[in-house]
Amino acid sequence: MKHNFKELVIWKRVRVFIVEIYGLTKKYPSDERYDLVSQLRKASVSVSLNIIEGTGRSTNKQLANFLDIANGSMKEVQGCLIHSFDLGYITNEELEKFEKECVELQKMIYSFREKVLKD
Repeated sequence: MKHNFKELVIWKRVRVFIVEIYGLTKKYPSDERYDLVSQLRKASVSVSLNIIEGTGRSTNKQLANFLDIANGSMKEVQGCLIHSFDLGYITNEELEKFEKECVELQKMIYSFREKVLKD
């Protein structure tokens, strides 16, 4: 079954999340531009790109594999956020807000994956 990624609620939410991550990382120190900022941005974009790439595959099993990778990238985002907090770049409130969204997105990706595998 083919899926149009542009119609997926999960993909739309990830797009908003990416914009929020880019906004958050604008306040990081300039010496983090090529380290934590870059990693955090790449990981968040990777979630979106893996959803897109998965929907272009020919089987649901392949799509499910890309959704697994997207979930792994979301875990990477979580890790980067925790390190950002530990380094004093974000507040506890920001960490909690973004981690909550990470968990919600992970649940959505997992649910979509389960649905895809049942079809």
